[in-house]
Amino acid sequence: MTLKQLEAFYLAATLGSFALAAKRVHVTQSSLSKRIAELEDSVGAELFDRSSQRARLTEAGSRLMPMAAQMLDLKQRLKGELQAPKALSGTIRFGISELGALTWLPRFVARVRADHPGVVLYPYVDLSQRLERQVVRGELDFALVTGPPGDPHLTSHLVADIQFAWVAAPGRFRARRSIDAAEVLRHPVITMSEGSALTRAIEAWAKAQGLQMQRIVASNSVMAIVGLTLADIGVSFLPQPFVRPWVERKLLVSLRSNPPLPVLPYCFLHRSDDARSMFPLLLKCVAEEADFTFLAGVVAAKSKND
Repeated sequence: MTLKQLEAFYLAATLGSFALAAKRVHVTQSSLSKRIAELEDSVGAELFDRSSQRARLTEAGSRLMPMAAQMLDLKQRLKGELQAPKALSGTIRFGISELGALTWLPRFVARVRADHPGVVLYPYVDLSQRLERQVVRGELDFALVTGPPGDPHLTSHLVADIQFAWVAAPGRFRARRSIDAAEVLRHPVITMSEGSALTRAIEAWAKAQGLQMQRIVASNSVMAIVGLTLADIGVSFLPQPFVRPWVERKLLVSLRSNPPLPVLPYCFLHRSDDARSMFPLLLKCVAEEADFTFLAGVVAAKSKND
């Protein structure tokens, strides 16, 4: 019995797929299946029900799972204690919300390439709920999204707290900068679709006030929401750092509401049973590069030239 065999068994069981487990350890599916078969010979029992399309455990497999998890956890702890941090290598697939993709993603990619030249990054931009599901299924290594995770199988690390504000075209509220929650919600509200953590959080905020949003447009694009707000289709709620360039140019106004909008966490998510050493290194890169000002470098350069 080897740790590689236990790792192949554990990943196939937790991910529910031999194919996904093989990708995780960078071997072919046939090689992974061979490791599991060798483990089954070693323990003298079948560990998976081969009649199922998914990787379903037998009774013997279920009994082995907690012990395999302990062995692999001990392996990670030993590596953490005895090995100095080293450069990462290989392919990393991660999810990121549009907010991150529009702001600090280029700096993060440049930082990882500089610190870990052996890494190939594959980012996927989508809504929070979809990215969470892909991390749980093992299709993504981690995700960077707004809001705490809604799935108990995920571990969350706080990257930053993001302050939101109501945003509108300058003429809608006649130069006012503060507004009652009930009044702002009498206007059409431009929101992300229901798969967005932002929309869920604002709906919960409105419900807590005994109010209901008059939603007029649901979009999967933050930039589309900015455009619709600039066109005075309605009001929107957006991160204050992100909309600052438009507010400073008096194209939009930022409104405080009573009660104020919630501060939402921006989080680094990965599976709770995934203890790979790359996560602390990548989390450090994210925490140091995350700046939610829209195209901060471009805006700063333009301001110098104006």
